[in-house]
Amino acid sequence: MENSKNYFNEIAGSWDTIRTSLFSENIREHAYKLADIQKGKIAADIGAGTGFITEGLLKDGLKVFAIDQSENMLNHMKNKFSKYDTFTGLLGDSDALPLKDNSVDYTFANMFLHHVINPLTALNEIYRILKPGGKLVITDLDEHNFTFLKTQQHDVWMGFNRNQLKEWYLEAGFKNVNISSVGCNCCSDSTNSEEKASISIFAAFGMK
Repeated sequence: MENSKNYFNEIAGSWDTIRTSLFSENIREHAYKLADIQKGKIAADIGAGTGFITEGLLKDGLKVFAIDQSENMLNHMKNKFSKYDTFTGLLGDSDALPLKDNSVDYTFANMFLHHVINPLTALNEIYRILKPGGKLVITDLDEHNFTFLKTQQHDVWMGFNRNQLKEWYLEAGFKNVNISSVGCNCCSDSTNSEEKASISIFAAFGMK
């Protein structure tokens, strides 16, 4: 996780531009629809980066706690969303989220889980902070064989097997678990070869 933290601290200033080449805004719209977001509710954006998920939630009238391990990413978000009194940026890791038990209605995590050493620990923490009936949507990568992402972007997991992920959801206590395709891919080019990655993206839904 330390390598990942350093990587994202270094690219924070250019992440918005990089992100547009990796995946489209269709991902967050798909996630919002799955969660059936409602104005005035409280959401947590885990591994928020520069606020790709957070931005749409704020515009739709939700209160958002954006959590990231990178101070540079958080500073970028705080500047970007300074006009919103419904935004709070928090420094935190997946194994100890800086929120109280039963405190949020929705939790989102986009392209975050494949950087986490222990996904089940992260899911347990997310379950803890959700209110009863609260909803989780994770958007991330299906299993793949593009090993350059481990060295160049410090991915810990080479995507996820959907059956394994569902087992983790259930073990953490989630119900009504459903994992489906978003309908688009994450694309990335290797920096030192001609290899190009194009990986399908899933959306994993669960309720507390």
